[in-house]
Amino acid sequence: MQNIGDSNYLKQFAQRVRTLREAQGISQEKLAERAGLHRTYIGMVERLERNPSLVCIHKIANGLGVHITELF
Repeated sequence: MQNIGDSNYLKQFAQRVRTLREAQGISQEKLAERAGLHRTYIGMVERLERNPSLVCIHKIANGLGVHITELF
């Protein structure tokens, strides 16, 4: 699988998701549950293996309890 992490904004987004998730002390699985996404999807986003849609970004923000702008 090709890594899509060549774009700086994707790297920033992935790092921010991981940082916020870890700061809350929750697992990828717990975030996925809160966001209504599959457990493996969160890991793939954090590893830059997926380019999330705006809908998924919104779900991740909701799962983290933050405004979408806090992810960028």
